[in-house]
Amino acid sequence: MFDNDPFFKQFFGNRPAQKQVVKGLGSGFIISSDGYILTNDHVAGNATKISVTMTNGETIEAKLIGSDKNSDVALLKINKSNLEYVKLGNSDDVIIGEWVIALGNPFGLFEINDKPTVTVGVVSATNMKVNADGNRVYKDMIQTDASINAGNSGGPLVNAEGDVIGMNTIIFTGGNYSTGSIGVGFSISINRVKKIFEEIKSNGKIERNFNVGFRIQGIDERIAKYLKLDKAQGVVVTDVQKGSLSDNAGLKPEDVIIMANGENIRNEQDLLFIVNDMRTGETLKLKIIRNGSEKELEMKLTSG
Repeated sequence: MFDNDPFFKQFFGNRPAQKQVVKGLGSGFIISSDGYILTNDHVAGNATKISVTMTNGETIEAKLIGSDKNSDVALLKINKSNLEYVKLGNSDDVIIGEWVIALGNPFGLFEINDKPTVTVGVVSATNMKVNADGNRVYKDMIQTDASINAGNSGGPLVNAEGDVIGMNTIIFTGGNYSTGSIGVGFSISINRVKKIFEEIKSNGKIERNFNVGFRIQGIDERIAKYLKLDKAQGVVVTDVQKGSLSDNAGLKPEDVIIMANGENIRNEQDLLFIVNDMRTGETLKLKIIRNGSEKELEMKLTSG
């Protein structure tokens, strides 16, 4: 580093290293009178200090109860009582075309005005899957054209009755030159959020410390012909780690996985979503094609 170079020391001296505080902004919503708050993992999951600004302008330090990166849900707690809180609805009842309202803190406007902003739109689609980097599992998503922008992440999507039906999470920006809403936003369905935060509240985290130990590849017409498949379907296993969970379950290279836990597998993303959403101790059930015959395998997802 330049600090230890004598040439640069003559210009800068022996100045101590400086630390820069990186601030992030997001949204959230209070779900209980004793101060539990929901937001996204990508908003608060890696924070060293979390401050919550209330609608009366009061800023309170919050504690991270737990977070789950794969589902992108985090649970916070502030030391307050007798708080007003939102009502969580039933996202299974959501109807495509119904009116919805997105609340939050776009572009940090809340910090200036001490109040959230709202945008209105409709439910464009339900039960959506959205590809993402890393192990994020964005499934059971509600698509909306209500404007969602940077800073809205973690905020509530509510229906016309004011019940929370989703957690605003991601947007499509339409290319490198657009950073705002183009009418394609996605919220995690509140029924999925409920299941996740209840586990976090009980255990502080969701255990996913397992490694299935196999690699896969999508199947095109060329690979389907090589494997003597009737059609390009499923994914092919390209490698199985010796002694791994998949090896012990009997999975082999060139096995074609066509179903996992009862769901049809069309591509790599389908299988990754299923595996990355599972917990340690659960059983992954696979239907495969091997040498022209269908076969079922099970592997217990143990840690270690």
